[in-house]
Amino acid sequence: MRRSDSRSKSKFIFVTGGVVSSLGKGIASATIGCLLESHGLRVANQKFDPYINVDPGTMSPFQHGEVYVTDDGAETDLDLGHYERFTGATLSRLNNVTTGQIYYEVIQKERRGEYLGKTVQVVPHITDEIKGRVYKLAAQGYDVVITEIGGTVGDIEGLPFLEAIRQVPYDVGRENVLYIHLTLVPFIRAAAELKTKPTQHSVMHLREIGIQPDVLLCRTEQRFSDEIAAKIAMFCNVDSDCVFQAWDVDEIYRIPLVYHEQGLDRVLLRLLKLESPAGQADLSGWRRFSEQLDSREDTVHIGFVGKYVDLQDAYKSVYEALRHAGVANGVNVRIHRIEAEDVDAESLDEQLDHMDGVLVPGGFGSRGIEGKIAAAGHARRAKIPYFGICLGLQIAVIEFSRNVCGLTGANSTEFDQQSPHPVIDLMAEQKSIQAMGGTMRLGAYDCVVREGTRAAEAYGRPVIRERHRHRYEVNNKYLHQLAEHGLVISGVNEQTNLVEMIELRDHPWFVGCQFHPEFKSKPLAPHPLFVKFIAAAKARHLSHRRSREFHSERS
Repeated sequence: MRRSDSRSKSKFIFVTGGVVSSLGKGIASATIGCLLESHGLRVANQKFDPYINVDPGTMSPFQHGEVYVTDDGAETDLDLGHYERFTGATLSRLNNVTTGQIYYEVIQKERRGEYLGKTVQVVPHITDEIKGRVYKLAAQGYDVVITEIGGTVGDIEGLPFLEAIRQVPYDVGRENVLYIHLTLVPFIRAAAELKTKPTQHSVMHLREIGIQPDVLLCRTEQRFSDEIAAKIAMFCNVDSDCVFQAWDVDEIYRIPLVYHEQGLDRVLLRLLKLESPAGQADLSGWRRFSEQLDSREDTVHIGFVGKYVDLQDAYKSVYEALRHAGVANGVNVRIHRIEAEDVDAESLDEQLDHMDGVLVPGGFGSRGIEGKIAAAGHARRAKIPYFGICLGLQIAVIEFSRNVCGLTGANSTEFDQQSPHPVIDLMAEQKSIQAMGGTMRLGAYDCVVREGTRAAEAYGRPVIRERHRHRYEVNNKYLHQLAEHGLVISGVNEQTNLVEMIELRDHPWFVGCQFHPEFKSKPLAPHPLFVKFIAAAKARHLSHRRSREFHSERS
């Protein structure tokens, strides 16, 4: 029986995936949000992750990729980064749900006696808790809630989530629910044919669970014919105009335009019986961005010194922010991934001399630290634009303390608890914390920016608010010595008196920040720190090119 409450005012889209993982459900879900938002609708994206961890905060980047942090301090799946980059939304802990969170909450309710002695079961208790997370988000006043189900249809871990979304039409009415299935149409090179059978089997398995998809998004290496689309539609029991092609593109930020040209947004509005408040889609910003992608000529080279550099997703948001800033500066950004643990000082210096900029991202643990410190030191001495993020700020302070202030053995207590000069130390409120997971300094905090600094030039306003994820901070006992030798504290959190930003005056561009600016960068609104960093790298690149041309003419 349909329930009549505030959630029935919202429309619900559920995105599932089949055949294989890594088809791009996150990008597809974000694109759907982008298209609906372009029509003037208020949209929220949500991710259901079937793993039993409460959140990804304690998971290795080798297992999970980066941990994305929201303003309210939630440690979430990296797909939330896609959601924020493709839409204007600011997400929260309501937008990412794991199996661990669901079971934890159900067990807590059982312990409190809220089930009145009933046997607690997957159906209805687990599925009701899952649906409750969808409805709680919808109650925030969104026109459409788009929920992506992690994993692949057929995974045992995902079955409770699929059962829960199967039940949603009974709560809110089938006319308010849309099921979108992302699947694969592979090209078999030996036969030189595209094959639809994997998609048919995937949809068949979804239908066995009780879900009939309304729309199919078909990942394919190359475009297929209307005949193949009609075949897919017939055997998967969907309308012929509800089969869309998700062919490979050179840039993910062209995907909203690709789907719009096929009419996906119009089909979604029709199936959900929604009017476009804007009358038609406004994708002018995405068209301009696509044009800017094509107009780049020069390439700047960034030395990216980290310890998970072989993993594409470990620094996903940083890579995307660099790309955004490159487009804003009219250049391609080529990232040279340098494994901090594997370099010696001489080879590192030689590598970095060929770079237009050096970036050291966030991270934890002592592995590769000396390589990162060496990178910051060479960037400082060689006047190469440097950007240190979170740990990247801390190692810049360690290097400066050792080699400019003369503080032999300066270090972070994270790496050397017996350091004679702990210039980076565990935050006071962290010293009594034993539990892991959600216990760091997380989320958005204010930072007062010092006038006349690179930071002030970048932001153009005196107070900023950025997202954090760390336990260690610059030790305020050393601030006077650092400042005496030329280190500028360009940003401070006044409530805690913690250092948020540092920089050097006698340098083309040397900036470190304790927060993670990459989490707030969007293709249509690149983060100002990344924009200024790439601008400095571009200036170095052009200067070196002019120098080479001059010497070539002289010879």
